[in-house]
Amino acid sequence: MSKHFHLQALSLALLTGIFSAHAADTPVKGGTLVYLEQQPHTNLYPPAGGFYPNGGILNQITDKLTWQNPKTLQVEPWVAESWSSNADKTEYTFKIRPGVTFSDGTPLDANAVAKNFDTYGLGNKALRLPVSEVINNYDHSEVVDPLTVKFYFKKPSPGFLQGTATIGSGLVSLSTLQRSFDQLGDARHIIGSGPFVVSDEKLGREVDLTARKDYQWGPKNIAQPGPANLDGIKIIVTPEDSVRIGALLAGQADFIRQVQAYDEKQAQQQNFPIYAAPTRGVNDSISFRPDNALVSDLKVRQALLHATNAQQVVQTLFSPNYPQATSVIANSAAGYVNLADKLKYDPTLAKQLLDEAGWKVGSDGIREKEGKKLALAIYESLPQPQNKEVLQLVAQQWRQVGVALAVKAGDAGSATLDNLDPLKTPLNVTEVGRADPDVIKSSFYPTNRNALLQKGGSSDKVQSFRDDKLNALLVDISAEVDPAKRLALTGDVQRYLLDQAYVIPIFEEPQVFAGAPWFKGVSFEAVGRPSFYGAWLEKH
Repeated sequence: MSKHFHLQALSLALLTGIFSAHAADTPVKGGTLVYLEQQPHTNLYPPAGGFYPNGGILNQITDKLTWQNPKTLQVEPWVAESWSSNADKTEYTFKIRPGVTFSDGTPLDANAVAKNFDTYGLGNKALRLPVSEVINNYDHSEVVDPLTVKFYFKKPSPGFLQGTATIGSGLVSLSTLQRSFDQLGDARHIIGSGPFVVSDEKLGREVDLTARKDYQWGPKNIAQPGPANLDGIKIIVTPEDSVRIGALLAGQADFIRQVQAYDEKQAQQQNFPIYAAPTRGVNDSISFRPDNALVSDLKVRQALLHATNAQQVVQTLFSPNYPQATSVIANSAAGYVNLADKLKYDPTLAKQLLDEAGWKVGSDGIREKEGKKLALAIYESLPQPQNKEVLQLVAQQWRQVGVALAVKAGDAGSATLDNLDPLKTPLNVTEVGRADPDVIKSSFYPTNRNALLQKGGSSDKVQSFRDDKLNALLVDISAEVDPAKRLALTGDVQRYLLDQAYVIPIFEEPQVFAGAPWFKGVSFEAVGRPSFYGAWLEKH
């Protein structure tokens, strides 16, 4: 292989985010992968798989109806051999591959698929199973024959096909769907049809996966035939960044998640590859809760947007794997529009806007109005890379224009409840990965993640704020059948969110992993979760 070709292939692989080192090597069978995860999983009900520690397990033990090719973002066959839909995307029919079984021996047939999507599309109140954020306007399923299932929607649902390929649509056995949400924190209760099964778990510390020897039904268009190469995977929760990278470089681990930017060089210098998989969704951002009187004024929100120097954050704390945000969503996301001109760092303008809003600088340098100080609080988000440092740097930037920002510990007992109360927490850290325009709805719609804490969402204690124009745009994205119009609407909602200064995008968040030189063949789904199905360990 010529050096030039190798470099070309390498840069192409890096660009697609599916960097698979030396893919031409011959896979080795056997061995147990030691994988160090930053945080313990919380709940493995598949629609809760958006949290990366959850998705990292679900991606090994569940299959999906379809597979989204990470290079092209096309939806391709997996458990479904083929599919069709009507013109207005209110009906979808899937033909299921014959012979697929869950690890408990029960068939993965049309009936099982129907029960999965009835649960994900409608939820189950009695078992406290919530509706999936990737399924919109769901009505019901129909089992046409043992291997054909049809889905009906109340309104057009153009994002549904891609939704069947996401982590939240992993297929589980009927016995799993009969368990309550509270029972699904135990990985041993998740019976999937994937290439690995959960063989043991020490809650909060370790999950052991074993390869399924009779596995024969990976995505149609990937090279791996039959069962996984690895015998098993040992996932060990290792919260300390320095311990994870140290164990990897010392040969005690084969693969780690959440490599901090300042550790990347150290790994690369020792020929330990870095994998920066894009998440193609809503950028790492600060979102406002406009019900809070301190940030209800558009001018105050605009001032804080222009007081934020995202370039300084990225250059001070991160590597080139973390591009500065130029819109609400990443530049690799469907429907992205470059809105960098709306995100300019301009402290002079910020001060002018705060003056116009009636906030005058007090004796301590913090602005005040009607006896109140412009003093805000935010909880650090533990899953986001270096989030405490990001928020502390933003706090320094805001101090320059007379605004105080207190950064609270993400593991504080009060964090979860306070984050649902806009009067206590006027700001929140947001980020969602999904390679479909519906990702914006997932983040901002009241009955989804409700980043702005609108009325009608997850916590209705005190909310009166509601933006019907925004919500109408979000619903339109989820129901627009014409692909070009749907992308145009995605642009409209990005502009609107920034014109209202509801959100301050800071950087595009990748999932950054590091692997040992002897660990080969790892791949990543379209939004950065690892797949170990085709991976192997070379003898070393």
